[in-house]
Amino acid sequence: MPGRTLLGMITPSSNTVLEPLTGLMLADLYPGVTAHFSRFRVTEISLEQAALDQFDLAPIMSAAELLADAMPASIAWNGTSASWLGFDRDEQLCREIENQTGIPAVTSVLAINEILTVRGVTRIGLVTPYTSDVQQRIVRNYRSLGIDCIADAHFGERNNFAFAEFGEPYLEQRIREVAASKPQAVIVLCTNLRAAQLVSRLELETNIPIYDSIAAVVWKALIQAGIETDTLANWGSLFSLKHDGDMQ
Repeated sequence: MPGRTLLGMITPSSNTVLEPLTGLMLADLYPGVTAHFSRFRVTEISLEQAALDQFDLAPIMSAAELLADAMPASIAWNGTSASWLGFDRDEQLCREIENQTGIPAVTSVLAINEILTVRGVTRIGLVTPYTSDVQQRIVRNYRSLGIDCIADAHFGERNNFAFAEFGEPYLEQRIREVAASKPQAVIVLCTNLRAAQLVSRLELETNIPIYDSIAAVVWKALIQAGIETDTLANWGSLFSLKHDGDMQ
């Protein structure tokens, strides 16, 4: 089909949320824009060495190289590991993908960081499913960027598959709790939480921008592919954000 735009997404193996939600976001752009997925093994989120080793560069690059066979306009790591491992990990990953495939690359975390920069956000609320030590590492890494976490909620879970089992009422409650502290933005940081479809309604309710990890990477991947994002405005204020196309 002439004129198709294909978006490549690298996916944690135990994630059951980001593929269907990404498809729903892009439904109004179908068949002109479609997302395509490649997996590598991720089953546990913790600071134990075996869990950290899941995010070594080699398996992620293998997934990226398989995606490159589909000739996507963009390759995205649809995961948030750099938020606790260090933002430089995703910067290195994007360089490697671009060098090996010649295809622009982005990650969920780098997309979120770009959004915060564009919006001038220095005070965030943070919602994750992670354990306390992982959450503390994330908060510390954002503080290194001059971004303070003034309120947070974390669910104490480490099994990546289990993140998808948190229901919408529970997620809404935790987002509202964090929003009550009036941060400049609320970040939902995990691509295996079923929160993206809640954003638009909760933004209206709280009058606070909410940036979901899955939505953020879709936003940036579309920009890299030269596709206007306004069509997805019903998924939240992010998709009406005016951006600098040269930012990474």
